Amino acid sequence: MRERKRRETQQRIAEVGQRLFLTQGYDSTTLDAIAAEAGISRRTFFSYFKSKDDIILFWMDAGLASLIADLLKTSPDVPPLDAVRDIMVKHIASSTTEQMTAIDNLMLSRESLLARKQAYYAEQEQALFKALCEVWRQPERRPALRMVAMVSIGAMKVALQAWREQTGPRKPAARFLRDAFDSLKSEL
Repeated sequence: MRERKRRETQQRIAEVGQRLFLTQGYDSTTLDAIAAEAGISRRTFFSYFKSKDDIILFWMDAGLASLIADLLKTSPDVPPLDAVRDIMVKHIASSTTEQMTAIDNLMLSRESLLARKQAYYAEQEQALFKALCEVWRQPERRPALRMVAMVSIGAMKVALQAWREQTGPRKPAARFLRDAFDSLKSEL
């Protein structure tokens, strides 16, 4: 019961923080504002998060955990790269272009956030590799599964950069991600 209440409070703080960051901007959102809207004290905030940056990492962790959970449900009969592609595209398609743009702008607004985002790619790659090894259990496949994890995160980075740099009417990020995987497969 206590752990459930802790998770619920942490989730509420993260949701309030995300909403305030996206409506008021990261720098304009204070810890006091987040705490007040979440119904907690500023001191209590620090029992759940060390900083505002940690709220953003909480979202990223939740997204990665959901992606990994879906990957772990995959049949080992599916080629690993196809499985990762389909799951990544599904996850990125669940966000609207407006949400993606707002979050991307937020991540680019501060050097500390951008640096943490770059470091997080390595964590995503490790988590993806571990999940791939759980689905495709043959030890002799590990080097290839490591490469699948690496190129999948690389495809995501390339796709998000192309999505960010597009001009004209915004196309969904999921389309860029699918195109990146298609290009990767055709080159292989």
